[in-house]
Order: sequence, then C-alpha cells, then structure tokens
Amino acid sequence: MPYERTNQIEQRFQRAIKLITQNSHSARQLAEALGVSRPTVHRIIAELKRRGYVIRAVRDECGWRYEITVNPYLEKSRIGMLIADEIK
Repeated sequence: MPYERTNQIEQRFQRAIKLITQNSHSARQLAEALGVSRPTVHRIIAELKRRGYVIRAVRDECGWRYEITVNPYLEKSRIGMLIADEIK
C-alpha cells in the first residue's frame, strides 16, 4: 500500500534526525544504521534541509560528518515563547 511506503520513508527521516542529533555521523555510518545506500542518505539529508533542518557537513579527524545545528520545530517553539512573553 502507498501509505505504508510513505510511513516507512517518514520513519527513516525520523531515525536519521535522531541519529544525527545524538552524535554526528558520516554518510557511510548513516547508510549502515538506516539500511540504505549512501546516495539515499544524501537524498534524506537534502529533504531534511528542505524541511528546515539546519544540517551541515563538518570535517574532523575521521572525515566528513553530518550534524544538526538547529531543529526548526524547537526554534519555532522558542520564538513563540519569546513572543508570548512580550505580549504579557
């Protein structure tokens, strides 16, 4: 069913977010953890960026890794709380 496939893809996005948030990961590490190819990891990262996640590639002693710098939903929540404080 199409809905099941869409749900699986969305769950993959959520797992990728969780992995990158917990610790920076390389495309290879994400591919292994998610059970997908490296090109699919790059598509996942592109989609997450399109959704507003600020994900950057950082080079360290082990090579290139992805890390999330801003979660758009938490940022919107924080902005909403600041506005609410101003209204009070």
